[in-house]
Amino acid sequence: MHVVTTRRVSGDREYTTTLLRRSYREGGKVKKETLANLSHLPEEAIAAVRRVLGGEALAAAGDEFRVERSLPAGHVQAALVMARRLGLARLLDREPSRERDLCMAMICQRVIAPGSKLATARALGQTTLASELGIQGADEDDLYAALDWLVGRQERIEGRIARRHLSDGDLVLYDVSSSYFEGRCCPLAKRGYSRDGKRGTLQITYGLMCDRAGRPIAVEVFAGNVHDSQTLGSQIAKLKGRFKLKTVVVVSDRGMATAANLELLKDTDGAAWITALKAPQIKKLAAQGTLQPSLFDEQNLAEITDAEGYPDERLIVCRNPLVAAERARKREDLLTATERGLKEIQQRVSKGTLAGADQIGIAVGPAAKRYRMKKHFALEITDNSFSFQRKTEQIAAEAALDGFYILRTSLPADTMAAGEVVRTYKQLEQAERAFKTLKGPDLEIRPIHHRLEDRVRAHVLLCMLAYYLTWHLKAAWAPLIFKDEHTPTSTDPVAKASRSPDAQLKAQTKRTADGEPCHSYKSLLTELATQARCTTRVPAAKATFDKLTEPTPLQAHAHQLAADAPVTA
Repeated sequence: MHVVTTRRVSGDREYTTTLLRRSYREGGKVKKETLANLSHLPEEAIAAVRRVLGGEALAAAGDEFRVERSLPAGHVQAALVMARRLGLARLLDREPSRERDLCMAMICQRVIAPGSKLATARALGQTTLASELGIQGADEDDLYAALDWLVGRQERIEGRIARRHLSDGDLVLYDVSSSYFEGRCCPLAKRGYSRDGKRGTLQITYGLMCDRAGRPIAVEVFAGNVHDSQTLGSQIAKLKGRFKLKTVVVVSDRGMATAANLELLKDTDGAAWITALKAPQIKKLAAQGTLQPSLFDEQNLAEITDAEGYPDERLIVCRNPLVAAERARKREDLLTATERGLKEIQQRVSKGTLAGADQIGIAVGPAAKRYRMKKHFALEITDNSFSFQRKTEQIAAEAALDGFYILRTSLPADTMAAGEVVRTYKQLEQAERAFKTLKGPDLEIRPIHHRLEDRVRAHVLLCMLAYYLTWHLKAAWAPLIFKDEHTPTSTDPVAKASRSPDAQLKAQTKRTADGEPCHSYKSLLTELATQARCTTRVPAAKATFDKLTEPTPLQAHAHQLAADAPVTA
């Protein structure tokens, strides 16, 4: 038997007929007989009949192929492609080793799904990451040993990153933050000013150094009770000593602008700085007449000099009216809230339910301090009376300086104009954004559970390297996520930063320029994770093979962007 397909044309139409026929001999002649008309069967069925008649044995796909395991692979592939493009493994160590592969796995795992080292050890086998790096079967003890290996290479790693992204005369952004600690055994864990809002908990402090664009260059861990200003000296030594930079401009916030630090910068050959004055220093300039707020009714930027207080420095005064309005509104809200609390105590005193100067004072203290407005109220307490009123002149004097901030720099005007100094100082936002990523769901640097000092340092270094990888992934995926691809440069350096029209359109429509749904960084990783690698067994051959599912258009676009991302060598 065989299948025959015939075609005939009648007029403008073509007719196709598929018949099942058999051939036989009768009286020495070959004859043919039609057994069935297969024309109405689907093409797949006709093809199957042809194969069966040709001698093939057909079976159901489920009987021939069995999918043994399916592992998320797309997000791993994207992280590894970017890591290899960055040469991240060679940044860790020039020579291949199991420890290097384990550290690479911990960095990539923190990027795709951060967790503790125990959780990381278990998660490695739940994606294709372990098999891609050849570390199947690694447990938490292996990861801890790799951390010990990593911390001994921190100086070399940071030196390689600095040589890649820093050169003489570059701007260096430096800021400090802290993260809370679980446990009591680590020598670095101390009580200090908590930036996590975890008052009373132990913490560590760490300083992050970035280049102008916000790429992390180096990180250093300090005890939790170390003040910001006490961390800058080691960073200057790092820039001049380890990184061998002859000239550098350090941009830091006002908390580090102590007399000792500025003296250190002055004494360091080739070091310049940009920082800001603290509020008491601004008030002092206003009180002595050096700063005249009335001159800024029609301008928002000007340079002033104070040869006695700030010799050999430029002072750049800025006033942002939007910030001024917000501070005025907030101050009025806090004053009103404080008055409300004080009036409640006043009513208790007038009713006789609260008496005695000492008892009244005990009740007034917390109410006056709750919103930190006590300085703006005059309080009068006797044994049987309590009254208060606002210090209107003092409030007006403070309001006159709303929206003002003053930058100070050692750079001469011919090196950097006043407007550029303001723009450069605002770049500190990049370091603050780095801390937000480190502490947020992207990398989860906190809480810290390690007990050994070197393990804590290694953990923070690992998170910094994960942020280095994350920074480049976000830059590459800017067309797909809610990130401004072309941040506009305002002609007014003091004005509030604005997004580009394309970024505003993405935020409003939740769509990319191609009309596709716009993602957050985390949701894009989740979307990539749906691309899986399936391990399939062929029972007849007693063998298995791996097959990556076909990427969706979005996944293919994300992979292509990561593969084509420009990387500074």
